[in-house]
Amino acid sequence: MGLFGRREKKERKADYDRENEVPVIRSSICTGEKVAGFRSSSDGHFRDVMLIRSAEDLDEFRSVYGISGTIPEEY
Repeated sequence: MGLFGRREKKERKADYDRENEVPVIRSSICTGEKVAGFRSSSDGHFRDVMLIRSAEDLDEFRSVYGISGTIPEEY
C-alpha cells in the first residue's frame, strides 16, 4: 500500500453475545456520523464495530452479524 492507497478490508469477526448484547446504531446529533455496534444489556457499555457511511455499509453490518429486522438508533 502506498502513502495514499486504499486500506485493505480486514476480516471482521462475525460473533457477538446474542443473549447479553443488542445491535444499535449510534448517531451524532451535531455531525450526523453513524456508528454500528453492540450495547451491553447488563451495564449499557457500547462496543463500536464499524462506521456507517451508506446503506451498503448498513447492509454489510447486517449480513456479517446475521441481523434481521430494524436496528434501533440512539443519539
